[in-house]
Amino acid sequence: MPDLKLTLVVACALVDADNRVLLAQRPPGKTLAGLWEFPGGKLEPGERPEASLIRELDEELGITVREACLAPLTFASHAYETFHLLMPLYICRRWEGLATAREGQQLAWVRPNKLRDYPMPPADIPLLPHLIDLLM
Repeated sequence: MPDLKLTLVVACALVDADNRVLLAQRPPGKTLAGLWEFPGGKLEPGERPEASLIRELDEELGITVREACLAPLTFASHAYETFHLLMPLYICRRWEGLATAREGQQLAWVRPNKLRDYPMPPADIPLLPHLIDLLM
């Protein structure tokens, strides 16, 4: 296997008061369009994962998250065809504002036992058992 560029992406499982998790559907025109994922995104050069996640959640969903409200849960390490993805998953139960789709994506609040019903990118799937175990 050739050396692949390492891409660091950070993601967040937002959990509401009803113990539902927010998923976002990748919009048409993007890689893996139509698949559901945890909100988040790529780190900017020199950016810490928590700062990146706070920025991404504001940009994508219009919510304000404090760093103290982000708890690391698990991570994914997955080799795609052209790059290797490393993705820490944080969990967050407190934020300010109403999560709204700001980038053309569909949003769904999903009960933990229904998360597997949503088709996800290959890197996201191994994250589900950790999250489901925590929330069930």
